[in-house]
Amino acid sequence: MSNQPKAVVLISGGLDSATIMAIARSQGFQLHGLSFDYGQRHRFELQSAARVCQANEAASHVVFPVATDIFRGSALTNDIAVPHDRSEDEMGDGIPVTYVPARNTIFLSVGLGLAESIGASDIFIGVNAVDYSGYPDCRPEYIEAFERMANLGTKAGVEGRKITVHMPLVSLTKADIIRQGLSLGVDYGLTHSCYDPSPEGVSCGKCDSCQLRRKGFAEAGATDPIAYQ
Repeated sequence: MSNQPKAVVLISGGLDSATIMAIARSQGFQLHGLSFDYGQRHRFELQSAARVCQANEAASHVVFPVATDIFRGSALTNDIAVPHDRSEDEMGDGIPVTYVPARNTIFLSVGLGLAESIGASDIFIGVNAVDYSGYPDCRPEYIEAFERMANLGTKAGVEGRKITVHMPLVSLTKADIIRQGLSLGVDYGLTHSCYDPSPEGVSCGKCDSCQLRRKGFAEAGATDPIAYQ
C-alpha cells in the first residue's frame, strides 16, 4: 500500500487542470482525479480528463454526474450562444455568459467529500484570476473562504487534520502556466479547452477559452499541439 499523501485533483481535461495535476504529482502526491458530467456542451472534455489522469498514473478517476437542470442560464449548459471573437477588453468586462452558477462551490464540495472519505488532506483546483478574472468563484479570497469552511464543517478538520485547498495557478498568466506545465512534461495535446467545439470535439478557436489558450501559447513561445476548426 502506498504511503504517499493523497490529493484530490479537480480535472476538467483543460490546460489548467492538466498543469495542476502535474504539479501535484511533482510534489509527491498520490493522485485522485475528480471530473464532472453536468450537461456541459463541451462534454468532450471528459475524454481529455481521462487521458490526463492516465498519463499521470492517477490512482483513481471519478466522474461525478450532476443533474443537468441544476445549472440554468449559462451558455455552457443551456441553449445560449457561446460568445466568439471577443476582444480582451470585452473578456475582462463583467461576468461572462459562460459563468455556471456556483459551479466551483459544488465541485469543491464534492471534492471535499471525496478527500475526507479517502483520507486526503489536499485538494488541487486550477482556478486563475489573472488572464480571466470574470468568474467570482476563481478568486483567491473565495478559495480561502472555502478552505476555512472545509475545516469547520468536516470531521477531519474538527479533529485537527487540516484540509488545504491548493490553487497554484491563481496568480499566473496563461503563458506562465504553459511554461510551468511544459517544464513538468505536460502533454497539452491530451487537453481540451474549447467551450464550443464541433460534434467531433474540434476546438472552435474563437471562444474566450480558445483565444486565451492560443494567446498563452504564443506568449510562451510554444506550439499549441491541438487542432482548431
